[in-house]
Parts: sequence; structure tokens; C-alpha cells
Amino acid sequence: MAGWVTLLWVLEAVDTASGHALDTFGVSPRRPGELRDVVPAAFVHFGFDHLAANSVPLLILGFLAALSGMRRFLAVVVVIVLAGGLGVWLTAPAHSTTGGASGVVFGLFGYLLARGFVDRRAGDIAVGALVAVVYGSLLWGVLPTTAGISWQGHLFGLLGGVAAAFAFRRPRDEREAAATVRARRTWQA
Repeated sequence: MAGWVTLLWVLEAVDTASGHALDTFGVSPRRPGELRDVVPAAFVHFGFDHLAANSVPLLILGFLAALSGMRRFLAVVVVIVLAGGLGVWLTAPAHSTTGGASGVVFGLFGYLLARGFVDRRAGDIAVGALVAVVYGSLLWGVLPTTAGISWQGHLFGLLGGVAAAFAFRRPRDEREAAATVRARRTWQA
């Protein structure tokens, strides 16, 4: 995660040095040619303040999500980026441009909240509860309350994260085996 966040800072430095040339990789809605920017939009920011606001939650939530395995984490992030970017492309106001990792932040938040319940793992439920306590105020960001902030990216990122929790849940046999082991430990105690 530190490498990812470092990459985002390097990209913003290049963007600033180039007169904001990378800002063109943000998503402008309902233009077919802009579909190619759905993925890169998650990596460009509109200033260092924008990037700073995303960096710490991305580090923390990304680290927690990656604990379930790198392959699963990467698949989850792909779903979140696509859901958030396509949601913005479909619903953002005309003549706007959206970019930034906040859709990924909201997606990881949603993923961590849902993962424990979907996988039926007490540890993941506890992580989700902790995330809810620390970052629960993020949910206000899915409401259209602040001009210039893409609530669409936040909302569709969040929905993408919840969908990813279901799409990449542990196989039923693995969940049942874990439940059986827990039941045996309880019975033996």
C-alpha cells in the first residue's frame, strides 16, 4: 500500500510539473471515448490537498483488505475501480471531470464492512466493526451535499466494494470447514 500511495504522489508531482496534463485522465460522463479513462481516473488527483485527503484512509483500508491475500485484494480493487468509474461515467453531471482514489477508499470501506458477514468470520466482522467506528463518517460522502465532490464516485465505489465482498467470498466448503473447526474447539473446551 505504501508503494501504491507513493505512486499516487509521484503522479501528482508529474501532473503539477506538467501543468496538470494528467487531469485529462479523469472521467467525463457519457462520452464513449471517456470509457478508457475509467481505470486511470482512480490514479489522478486534482491537487495535493485532494491526494492528501485520500492517502491515509487508502493506506489503512488497503492494508486491512490486503490481509486476505494479494490476489483477492487485486480482484476486489479491480471491481471497485470499474464500478466506481462506470457509475461516475453514467451518472455524473455533464461537463464535469472526476478523478481520484476516493472511490477506491469508499469501496474498500464497503468491502471491509461486508466481508466478515459474507464470509462468516468473527475476525473479519471485528475488523469491519472497527472500520465502521473509525471511518463510519465516510458514509456522508455518498450524499450529494458538497458541490465539487463526486458523491457518485463515492457511492458507486462503496457499492462496488460490497459487491466484491460477495463476488470474492470464500468458497462455501472452506467456510463450513472453518465453522466445524470452531465448533470442535468450543466442544472440546
